[in-house]
Amino acid sequence: MQKRIKIGSLIGELTLRRANFVASQFHDLEVLTEIIAIDSKDYKSLDSALLKGEIDIAVHAMIDLPDNLPPKIVKAAILKRAGSLDVILFKGSEEFLSSRKAVIASPNLRTKAQWLNQYPEHTVVDFEGDIESCLQQFEDSDWNGAIFPQSDLQRLKLLPKDHVKLGWMVPEPAQGVTMLTALESNEDVLALCKKINHTETEICTHIERDFLKTFNCGKTAPVGALAYIKETKIVFKGVLFSLDGTRKIEIDKSSYMVEHKDLGQKSAEDILERGGKRLLAEISGEEKKVHILSTKQLATSQTDIFDDEIGFKMSDFVAIRYNRLKPSVVKNTIENVIISDIKAVEALLQNFSPIELDFANIYCAGRRVKRLIEKKIKKVTHVESSVQELAEFIVKMRIDKGITYFCGNEDEELKGILAKNEIEINTVEAYRIILNERKFDDDFDAVLFYSVSGVESFMEDNLPKDAIAFCIGQSTADEAKKHFKKVEVSKMPTIESVLNSVNKYFK
Repeated sequence: MQKRIKIGSLIGELTLRRANFVASQFHDLEVLTEIIAIDSKDYKSLDSALLKGEIDIAVHAMIDLPDNLPPKIVKAAILKRAGSLDVILFKGSEEFLSSRKAVIASPNLRTKAQWLNQYPEHTVVDFEGDIESCLQQFEDSDWNGAIFPQSDLQRLKLLPKDHVKLGWMVPEPAQGVTMLTALESNEDVLALCKKINHTETEICTHIERDFLKTFNCGKTAPVGALAYIKETKIVFKGVLFSLDGTRKIEIDKSSYMVEHKDLGQKSAEDILERGGKRLLAEISGEEKKVHILSTKQLATSQTDIFDDEIGFKMSDFVAIRYNRLKPSVVKNTIENVIISDIKAVEALLQNFSPIELDFANIYCAGRRVKRLIEKKIKKVTHVESSVQELAEFIVKMRIDKGITYFCGNEDEELKGILAKNEIEINTVEAYRIILNERKFDDDFDAVLFYSVSGVESFMEDNLPKDAIAFCIGQSTADEAKKHFKKVEVSKMPTIESVLNSVNKYFK
């Protein structure tokens, strides 16, 4: 009589459904099975049952297992991934996504950080427990939404039709994957398990887990990773976030199948070199000598400028919204166009294709603006270093016919100079500056400002206390002096110059 394979599973509806799925894989091979439910929530109980001979195979969610298995126990099979996506369940309509007061429940640091990165104005609360209890917590709460792994809800047949797939969210390494373990000495069982092993999933999860392992942080940091096979290549995406989601370091790589062995490790090492070491040190609570706040989100290449003893937080106190411009604005050739900043260029390109921007002469302020215009639109007629110098040039040259100024809602300096000299312009508000209100209870040694609006927005809900204001230019510094006792102005009107001035001051 054929021996039954005893399949061990922790008790719980989801874990038992997973075990039944494993049993169905063996039934396809005409192998008899028996499911043994272990009355425990700890996967180590399955290890103990294996070692005692009470079960032949242990069924695990791969994300729950450590890299190193106990002595005598080995990986027996990795089944085909059931799905890697996260989903959000919600009550009512999806309108909460655009609300500043939305409350979202998150099961872990990874989903919390990624949600805050996408929706920084939302409040994210933690919830924990098995999936059934989490679903009940959601039903009993006043939360707007809650995040779950799609594969778990599907396995329980509890995935509602009106869920939203979070395709932009990078999953946890090995999410949606079932792994079997067995005794190293049980060769017959290992041979059977090999027949249901899914090689592609095994390769991809190896890469994902190597990526996480290289950080040496377990589940204490928001890490996401996903590998998949496309034709003859393996495509990989990995990401490391700060706990509050304001900072993200990511990597996208691909390699041929024969070269995949170190893909996960090398990808993690790349992130560590691009600011990941600093980020993990902050997450682990390593104390910094200096604490600063940037009133603008900074790129990783910019935060890497800070000296190691400087700890920082970031938040966008000023948001830019590009306006919808009517086609009639650029229907005819415009004789003279003034563009004073990059945001105006980007707003134009959001609304029109370059071929629609029929400008005879373009006058702009700043070399970076000039480079962008000439790369995307056409050659610039004349450039000056500042808005004031540009206005004075227009006055001096008496360029007073057919002038259109593409600007923001707070760009008053140039308009004031031209109006004073009786030069009429057609002003087109291409974008709006919106002040974001956010209160910080922390005590900062310094606050970094990049615009007058940034100072105004910060002061709406915060006090300067004893912080030093580091400013990108004189206009911003003049506004900061109304509130801060000490103000430093960077040598150059660039973000990098502001950051270098912080390093120099606190050295």
